[in-house]
Amino acid sequence: MRRRIENGVMLQYFEWYLPADATLWKKLTAKAESLAKRGVTSVWLPPAYKGQAGINDVGYGVYDTYDLGEFDQKGTVPTKYGTKEEYLACIRALQESGIDVYADIVLNHMMGADGCEEVDAVENMRGDRTQEITPVQSIKAWTEFTFPGRHGTYSDFTWDATCFSGVDWDERKEKAGIYNFEGVSWDPGVDKENVNFDYLMGADINFSNPRVRRQLATWGQWYLDTTHVDGFRLDAVKHIDSSFFGEWLGTLRRNNHKELFSVGEYWNADINVLEGYLDACGRCMSLFDVPLHFNFFAASHSFGNFDMRHIFDGTLVQRDPEKAVTFVDNHDTQTGQALESAILDWFVPHAYALILLRPQGYPCIFYGDYYGVQKFGDQGFTGEIDVMTYIRRTRLFGEQRDYFDDEDVIGWTLEGDDAHPGSGVAVVLTDRCGGEKTMLVGERHAGEVWVDALNIMQNEVTIDEDGMGTFSCADGSVSVWVKEPDDGEQLVIERLDETSESRAVRQPAGQPHA
Repeated sequence: MRRRIENGVMLQYFEWYLPADATLWKKLTAKAESLAKRGVTSVWLPPAYKGQAGINDVGYGVYDTYDLGEFDQKGTVPTKYGTKEEYLACIRALQESGIDVYADIVLNHMMGADGCEEVDAVENMRGDRTQEITPVQSIKAWTEFTFPGRHGTYSDFTWDATCFSGVDWDERKEKAGIYNFEGVSWDPGVDKENVNFDYLMGADINFSNPRVRRQLATWGQWYLDTTHVDGFRLDAVKHIDSSFFGEWLGTLRRNNHKELFSVGEYWNADINVLEGYLDACGRCMSLFDVPLHFNFFAASHSFGNFDMRHIFDGTLVQRDPEKAVTFVDNHDTQTGQALESAILDWFVPHAYALILLRPQGYPCIFYGDYYGVQKFGDQGFTGEIDVMTYIRRTRLFGEQRDYFDDEDVIGWTLEGDDAHPGSGVAVVLTDRCGGEKTMLVGERHAGEVWVDALNIMQNEVTIDEDGMGTFSCADGSVSVWVKEPDDGEQLVIERLDETSESRAVRQPAGQPHA
């Protein structure tokens, strides 16, 4: 996995409940340089094209992928995040600051059609999409996408029923259901939930139609030519035939001579399913480590009864770290969303330590965890995450040693190396009572004084002549031990922390039992 900067960090720069005020692109443009200084090396931007809900669309109700906030469609010119010009300016600002930009690509479905068509279809069972519950019948399906507000600009391609596999609404009967169009099978290379999970929502794109595949390749090249993004976050890949993205990404990579780093959202907690998809798609992308997210979820909700020795068991970062994008939460796991599984606040710093302060995997910070979620009054963990990303880029080098030998208190160290003066780190965390661990950081550190960069533990640790130190953490907490910084470096950490109330890890209601 090639990254522009050692120990790269991705930032998902949106959450579901952002205000629909068309200002996100401008706000991010202003923050580009600051984020780079904080150690962010790539940013995942939300879907930038016009959605069926107009300015209120988060981006996943895709209407017109050629409208990046430029045309008067669905009641608005800008998208929820701003105009096309602001989007392109934002990408340039990030890249000029040394930050790669990943575009959110949603190709599974389309919504908000301009008209209906008569289509022959069968209705399938919701829990088993291979079982028909009606004979072939004529329905009225919302499948005509003509984009009258765009007037053929950039592309005169229009979508009709031949471009789709099915819908979930019969306008004639005003009846919801899973309707599979006659003569078109659901794609075989998809997740086995509901026996076949090709259909998700809206008008389901028919990837077996060569005309559709050619159009998506044409659009992908237009998007790269227009935006010059560095890679993609690929939405809902479990619902799309596993052969598609290998072909689509392969064509774009060859034609543009670019790596185009891509990470897919395959929402399944079974590591064997994720590994099977990686094999099926030709390992053309990385995947978000969903099993790790659910280990974090279980630990945060166990209130001290999770065996922390097994926090990485069954995860992608354990099995295949080069293909793992690790994360704590995202827009779909937030309160009130379809995949709601938010990590409880007391464990959020633990989870970020586990992804940011270990070299395995490509960590992704969630906007809601970093800045907070205004809708719910959450403050975020800006200070804690800033300190961890600072340590990641300055200290996270050298030989790694794990001390996962206690069900509650675990730790690890990285020794540092000669190429990064002052590098080396020791991390200790617990889901229950505080404790300490004697760990090896290397003879190169003999005689050094180490402190907790999160400022929770106030004591100092002197490394002995063998390179050993005894490092502690408080109840239900995490501490990150580094060589005591000089005055100049301490000022850097303080400045990065200025937007947060405290670097201390919060212990809100719901903390683990002592």
